[in-house]
Amino acid sequence: MVLSGRVLGPGFGFVLGSVTMFASALLTGGVGPWMPFQMLAMGWVTMGAGLLPGRDRLRGRAELLLLGAYGALAAFAYGTVTNLAGWPFTDQAASSIAFDPDAPVAGNLARFVTYCLATSMGWDLGRAVTTVVLTLILGTVILKALRRATRRAAFESPVTFDAPAG
Repeated sequence: MVLSGRVLGPGFGFVLGSVTMFASALLTGGVGPWMPFQMLAMGWVTMGAGLLPGRDRLRGRAELLLLGAYGALAAFAYGTVTNLAGWPFTDQAASSIAFDPDAPVAGNLARFVTYCLATSMGWDLGRAVTTVVLTLILGTVILKALRRATRRAAFESPVTFDAPAG
């Protein structure tokens, strides 16, 4: 998703990320109240990749390092945003890291950070490492293929309307 967002730009990237998560949920049976959070978070991740600097001029190893670093940060951001789908609804009586409506903001922030560390740090770390490794290994080939497909599809061609013949 990071590589696609980089090549296709922020607008198309947001749509691509959101629709991909929607299709993934339908295919895997992962439809639930968390799905909008996943769609929004992946849309933001993909859009963010399109907003990274140097999209038209940065190439090679520097671009891969930029995308790898972004992918690692985005993996943790994605996990944090999707944690917001369940954390407020965790049973306060059963957990000391659940949302407490009577606690101050700083207290709830500490609870949320602890919740993220306890429930999803393994997933987020795995997602970050996988993203970085695959970006560094396959990034050059995938970016080249995506850029070629984008050029051949002529997404940026100006639209013209000709008068009907006759």
